[in-house]
Amino acid sequence: MLKTFGDVFKIPQLRNKVLFTLAIIIAYRIGASVPIPGINAEAVKSLFQANSNGLLGFLDMFSGGALNRMSVFSMGIMPYINASIIMSLMQGAHVIPYLDRLAKEGEQGRKKLTQITRYATLILGAIQSFGLTMAITKMPTPSGMPIVLDPTMAWMTMTVMTLVAGTVLIMWLGEQVTERGIGNGISLIIFAGIVERLPTATLGVFKLVQMDELSLLLAIFLLALVLTVLAVVIWVETAQRRIPVHYAKRMVGRKMYGGQTSFLPIKVDQSGVIAVIFAVSILSAPLTIAQFAPEWTVFGIPMSKKILEWFNHSSIIYNAIYAALVIFFCYFYNSISFNPKDLSENMKKSGGFIPGVRPGEPTAVYIQKILERVTLGGALFVACIAVLPDYIRSFMGAPFFFGGTSLLIVVGVSLDTIGQIESHLIMRHYEGFMKEGRIKGRWFNIK
Repeated sequence: MLKTFGDVFKIPQLRNKVLFTLAIIIAYRIGASVPIPGINAEAVKSLFQANSNGLLGFLDMFSGGALNRMSVFSMGIMPYINASIIMSLMQGAHVIPYLDRLAKEGEQGRKKLTQITRYATLILGAIQSFGLTMAITKMPTPSGMPIVLDPTMAWMTMTVMTLVAGTVLIMWLGEQVTERGIGNGISLIIFAGIVERLPTATLGVFKLVQMDELSLLLAIFLLALVLTVLAVVIWVETAQRRIPVHYAKRMVGRKMYGGQTSFLPIKVDQSGVIAVIFAVSILSAPLTIAQFAPEWTVFGIPMSKKILEWFNHSSIIYNAIYAALVIFFCYFYNSISFNPKDLSENMKKSGGFIPGVRPGEPTAVYIQKILERVTLGGALFVACIAVLPDYIRSFMGAPFFFGGTSLLIVVGVSLDTIGQIESHLIMRHYEGFMKEGRIKGRWFNIK
């Protein structure tokens, strides 16, 4: 394993990609530590200490700790994710024909769609930044100190522009990592924010054990549980259903082609961390409004209070909606990224067929049936992992980092990044991270 990491720096192109990715992550972490001028740091600290296991702690996790510092990156990458969700839903539902045409125009259409997503991010970022700025000027703190020292119109204008600029900068950093670095830039930025909390949370567990607030036996059991769940998540995230595909022999000139067997791999969790991130982004909208507008009422009903009760992390309503959104986005992502009809047509043109299944439409139906069944298993597993650890954490008093959402994101992003590094190594005749097999996955049959 150590030799493999050394091989990474023997390949100039791969070394440059890895170093560029690390430099971008460092720049992001520095930006997350730069506070907005005019903020009372002590008031913010007291507010987040009182709500560390609630909504604010949850949102702060996705901002990489920038929110509890009220830094220039406090909005995080959520406006970009929300814009991406809106664009994906509009394309999947075929709401705007213009977007459908762009999706079929190849690379040029993809660039135009990316540009539209950027503009949508700018608009959503401005709206959310204005809401956050107005909220922190009125939000009460446990210490009674105001968060904003002098909330003038000039300060609010400056803050909104700063937060929007921070969001746009994070979006740009993520895109640079995707194009010139290793892994998906947006996912890596969220990953960096979650991992940043891990040392502090681990140190907190040791302190609890030292002060006898957490028994040593329970801490050992908790560690074993975390490792077990981590192993199961990795196993499922890398699991595949392989469909055998045979290619008929055919003569091209004087040469014989085909006559070989390959596999069509379908991942159990095809969407990876996308479904989890999308579900969290959707759920955070009403919670954010309720948290930052505590006096919101509709027909005399205190809606903010009701929403905070219904969407509490330990409530059945919140977890049921969360699980349903995860399952929905698993299926939705597969519907826009995996087209069985196009796949069957391409197989037919290249002389490929699935044994026992006729080419063309029957092959498309067969692949769609397997895809639905595999996706169901993967979606149910992801939904359980996203929900159940939060109950375990509440029951055992585990630190906040041991949550299903953060666990899925960390594992998914790690596997994706390591898989890309391994592909570069093997392409240049180096060994991968494992002497036998590949990081990209295991497989098993689902008939």
